[in-house]
Amino acid sequence: MMQLYPANAAEALEFNKVCALLLQKCRTDAARDRVANIRIHTHKDHALRDLQQAQEFKNILLSGDHIPNDFTRNIHKELKLLSIPGGVLSGEQLLSVQQLAFTIRDILLWFKKNNDLFPVLRALSDKVVYEKKITDIIGAVIDETGNVRDNASKELMSIRADLSRARSEVRKVFEGVLRKLSKAGYLADIGESFLNGRRTAAVLAEYKRIVKGILHGESDTQKTVFIEPEETTELNNEIFSLERAEGREIQRILAQTTKDLSVWAQHLEGYYHICGIYDFIRARALLAVDMNANLPILTQHPGLRLEKAYHPLLYLHNKQAGKPTIPLNLQLDRQQRILIISGPNAGGKTVSMKTVGLLQLMVQAGLLIPVSENSEMGIFKQVMVQIGDTQSIEHELSTYSAHLQHMKHFMSFADGKTLFFIDELGSGSDPNLGGAFAEAIVEDLASKNALGIITTHYLNLKVMAGKVRGIINGAMSFDEERLEPLYRLTLGKPGSSYTFAIAQRSGLPQSVIDRARQLTQREHFKLDKMLHQAEQQTVKLTDKEKELDKLLKENERLKKHFEEVTDKEKKKQQFETLRLQNKVKKEELDYLRDMERKFKQIIHDWKKTENKTEVINAAENVLFKKKQIQANASAAKKADKSYDTVGGLPKPGDLVRNTTNHQVGTLQELRDKRAIVLIGRMPFNVNMDEWVVVRKKKKEKDQK
Repeated sequence: MMQLYPANAAEALEFNKVCALLLQKCRTDAARDRVANIRIHTHKDHALRDLQQAQEFKNILLSGDHIPNDFTRNIHKELKLLSIPGGVLSGEQLLSVQQLAFTIRDILLWFKKNNDLFPVLRALSDKVVYEKKITDIIGAVIDETGNVRDNASKELMSIRADLSRARSEVRKVFEGVLRKLSKAGYLADIGESFLNGRRTAAVLAEYKRIVKGILHGESDTQKTVFIEPEETTELNNEIFSLERAEGREIQRILAQTTKDLSVWAQHLEGYYHICGIYDFIRARALLAVDMNANLPILTQHPGLRLEKAYHPLLYLHNKQAGKPTIPLNLQLDRQQRILIISGPNAGGKTVSMKTVGLLQLMVQAGLLIPVSENSEMGIFKQVMVQIGDTQSIEHELSTYSAHLQHMKHFMSFADGKTLFFIDELGSGSDPNLGGAFAEAIVEDLASKNALGIITTHYLNLKVMAGKVRGIINGAMSFDEERLEPLYRLTLGKPGSSYTFAIAQRSGLPQSVIDRARQLTQREHFKLDKMLHQAEQQTVKLTDKEKELDKLLKENERLKKHFEEVTDKEKKKQQFETLRLQNKVKKEELDYLRDMERKFKQIIHDWKKTENKTEVINAAENVLFKKKQIQANASAAKKADKSYDTVGGLPKPGDLVRNTTNHQVGTLQELRDKRAIVLIGRMPFNVNMDEWVVVRKKKKEKDQK
């Protein structure tokens, strides 16, 4: 377990609030107990296992599927009762045990169906064995409503048969008595009622001595009495006796069933344990979905590198309010161990520090965190926190004295596996002396290789970051024009406190502000002014970078859109070309098949007929394509009428004419002896030996 100092360190980092949200996601008492006793691991393997479990369950939730872990009843006492000799479970309790067993069966089948897609989750139930005998034992005696079945035993079946007969008989007799009393006018308006488990007739008080039977009571007005007719008394006694016999037999059956189940008590304890674990993991996954949390890269060595990190509680609050949350980016490792954050009050220094501390506790507790998946988190053995007012009434210590007591513990026990957080180091004392002590404390912590974050307004600590190895500055950005914090942490430089700017914007008299400047040490004021100017330049550059980044993204989007349109048009042209080429090939294939059929017919006719001349003429028609020749002649005549043959070497853009079918097209591209000719709108790959250059004839009117 991680060591936390002081005792309320987790509460100071608001880890208890995250646990409260996690508790709301739990459905079972077993899962709630795990939240109440959540462990913050100090071994990478344990933390990584819990994180992977939550990540796999989160993936299942996002896919729309779910593990059939729907058993949510608390049966801890029932399972304990199974182990006690002579214990008896009721029908409803046995039904709950059966539902637990069915849930385990469904979970095992679900993992088998999903074929090792979720190995870490499946490993939890790998050694669990579903015992069908458990559900069979219960199902044999208990129905779906939790009542004992009629056929649970021969004795019970006989008793219930007799009960059914007796109740039917008493009903007939009682209804006959009611008709008789009603006809005589003895009944009150309500007619009948149940008292002391007996069915009674509601008789008017003046006739109570006439109606024979057992008086069970009277109304508040004493105008109506309730009498059990003597005709049904014996039958009711018989029913009462049978009901007692039924109760004894049911109790015997339940006792025997409980005894039979006690053999499987250990299995059922394991089932209940597994269901509680899966519910706890489900709660962590649901919380991760709400926080848009991910699994970072986990390392054994102390350190962290956060990318796009959010404070979980702030993220959820802003998400509900529809407001954006500024992400945090920072790195702590062996080279840069201590981060000193400076900047104006209410600028986000403490929130940034709490974000890092809370995320570290969550990761080591197996909770996914709202960061980029590229973030890296190490493992720390102890976390030390000093945030807020540390005044101790119990020990009669002032705020500064209590602060120093905490610093004493930090310096005594901090080491290379410690992560510490100090808010406003050195505050509460004389600025010069407090600053000196603060500088000495930081040097000591740096020498112990501890990692941590410190917030401060002391200029000497800001300057210290450039002198002591392993200490870096960080500044919370501030918009001076609007007097608004930007909640953005910038590493590598200190920040101004904006004391005079805030005072001026707050309406403080200018004379007071000027006097304060005069009283401020010249070097001190000059340094703060330089930090002020540098930070404002950074804010302006950041805004320009954002604008440039926006334009670059828009340019990239337009470029991608243009490429998509171009690619789409290119594919369309290729498809049209292939379609026409396929059409030409089909026509050629049909032509060859027709020629083959005709040649076979000619050979057949040559062998059979004596008139060889007809066969020869038919062969000439096939071989020399008279119709094609005539068509080509017609096309040649038409081409001669419209085009003049120029000859010479062709070049792209020339009109060219086919020497066989006399088609005319435009030369698009030359490729040695091959070329691309555009006929109409279609390009064709042709042999240039079959083409000559032509030009269009001028009309007679143009010639004149």
